[in-house]
Amino acid sequence: MKEVIKNLSEFRNRPIAPLLLSLLWLGAIGFVAFLWNLGNIGLVDETEPLFAEAARQMTVTGDWITPYFNGETRFDKPPLIYWLMAVAYRTLGVNEWAVRLPSALCAIALTCLGFYTLSKEAGRSQPSVTREVNPPLPPPRGEKKENHNSNFKLPGIPIFLSTPWIGAALIALNPQTIAWGRTGVSDMLLSACMCSALLAFFLGYTLEEQRSQTEFSTVSASRFPNKWYLAFYVLIALAILAKGPVGIVIPALIVGCFSLYLGNFRQLWREMRPVSGILIILAIALPWFVLVILDNGQTYIDSFFGYHNFQRFTEVVNKHSAPWYFYFFVVLLGFAPWSIYLPLAIARTRFWQRSYWRRQPRRDQLSLFALFWFGCIFGFFTIAVTKLPSYVLPLLPAAAILVTLLWSDIIAGNEPKNRPGKLEKKPNSLPRGLLVTYIFNVVFLLIVAGATFYCYHWLGDDPAMPNFPQALQQSGLLIVGGAIWITAAVAIALLLWKRQQRWILVANFIGLVAFIIFGLTPAYNLVDINRQLPLRQLAQVVVQQKLPGEEFIMVGFWKPSLVFYTEEPVTYYRSLKGATDYLKESKNSTSPSILLLGYPEKFVQLGLQPNQYQLLDSRGAYQLARVPRTAFR
Repeated sequence: MKEVIKNLSEFRNRPIAPLLLSLLWLGAIGFVAFLWNLGNIGLVDETEPLFAEAARQMTVTGDWITPYFNGETRFDKPPLIYWLMAVAYRTLGVNEWAVRLPSALCAIALTCLGFYTLSKEAGRSQPSVTREVNPPLPPPRGEKKENHNSNFKLPGIPIFLSTPWIGAALIALNPQTIAWGRTGVSDMLLSACMCSALLAFFLGYTLEEQRSQTEFSTVSASRFPNKWYLAFYVLIALAILAKGPVGIVIPALIVGCFSLYLGNFRQLWREMRPVSGILIILAIALPWFVLVILDNGQTYIDSFFGYHNFQRFTEVVNKHSAPWYFYFFVVLLGFAPWSIYLPLAIARTRFWQRSYWRRQPRRDQLSLFALFWFGCIFGFFTIAVTKLPSYVLPLLPAAAILVTLLWSDIIAGNEPKNRPGKLEKKPNSLPRGLLVTYIFNVVFLLIVAGATFYCYHWLGDDPAMPNFPQALQQSGLLIVGGAIWITAAVAIALLLWKRQQRWILVANFIGLVAFIIFGLTPAYNLVDINRQLPLRQLAQVVVQQKLPGEEFIMVGFWKPSLVFYTEEPVTYYRSLKGATDYLKESKNSTSPSILLLGYPEKFVQLGLQPNQYQLLDSRGAYQLARVPRTAFR
């Protein structure tokens, strides 16, 4: 009770204006990154409609245990994402907004928790690690050791350049997080649950230290974990329900490596009460696994645990192979432009100074924890044989924390001194590593600008949208996007020349937001018009024209969005021979005709003449026709 009264008193004493501004900031970030135009384009083949339709099937059949797609079980992922989509369907109707809203809300929730963590645990003693080579290291000048939670905004620094504001922007506003936060699949749900669990762990980790230093230290003797450790266990259980065992394996790996490095594994084990935690996880996550196995038996075990988990780690699945350095490029581009500062941010932790870190209070170890978070995920999926860009999505908040703490030092003027034995730097000169990073920032943006101007040459020939490269070039979006990045690069160069380092962050931020609004979002709409809109239009024709018992068949490609938009089963055949054999042998059909969707050349390759079928509609690269079954015999 005393603790509650104390917290309320602290809240009343806190100025309301910064709180309101912070809420507006989080709202603006969440809206621009994840909610703006969220449902204005159709579902994107191939993966997104699989999740959307499986969730819709749950609402239709009432079977909330076994997911189905197109009449077959779908054991790729656990059910949490389907459940959330189904709830959204019941609230918003069956549409694109409902499909993507769970991902968007998860991304926003993660951003808010990151903001809260950085406002509480800004790790202001961390910059001291960067100013000396040999420990022990003194705290920053003029800063008292115990004054860690008062650094929401340093004197003389605008609130929008404070640590939590920067952190929230970097967590949300990077290409990969924006992409997956606007896509109706389970990746952002997993990332939000897993990363929120790790943030909750760190908050619980520091809370134990605070308790040991106060009159409430007797609480630490409780048989139950503290509130943040409890949140950690609940979020781990949700991560398991989002994507399976990886939801507990990776957080356990990160926390284990972090505690072993600091030498407090036994102490952490005692205070986290892992037996209670395991019981919480089992109570939340286990019931569904038991029910789905009872319903589907060995088939589910072999498919989910064997193929979609163990085999993905040890073998190449679905041709998703890549070289060992694949994720270096994924992080470079997926976390751009902030990834330019990541090597320097990692180096500034001086993680090799273990004896120093082991002496530091827990509240000062946020940057070290973020480094283990980043490194464990990066290493784990680099070792895994199957590789996909989305696998490393959960390491991006850690990268954001590392770069945020670096920029907090830069803005506060906490720059590293020269190493002993080196020549002293000239007055007002920049440290060499920082100067090189700024220059590379400019060069990188110029490279991105050049790639934007000429990317239509590299788009390849997608048969689903053969005219897209020309349409993109003629739209003027490439000129707009390239000009934005050139302007940002020039602005950063001028700021560097004027020694206005703190505003370099702002120039990067404005450039990225401008590119999202004026380049990326219109490009998404253009892709939708050329690639997905024709399929949605043909789906409506199918709904209107389909006769009772008439089978709908697609030949030559796999577009699951048609199942979602027609709300009808679709027979898919990539192979022309397989389709021909099936149509020749099917004798029990209740309809004398079929609806056939494909590219025009596929009709020719099937041996169909124009006088043998009725062309119902033609949109984009596709045509839809009613074909008598006798045409195949």
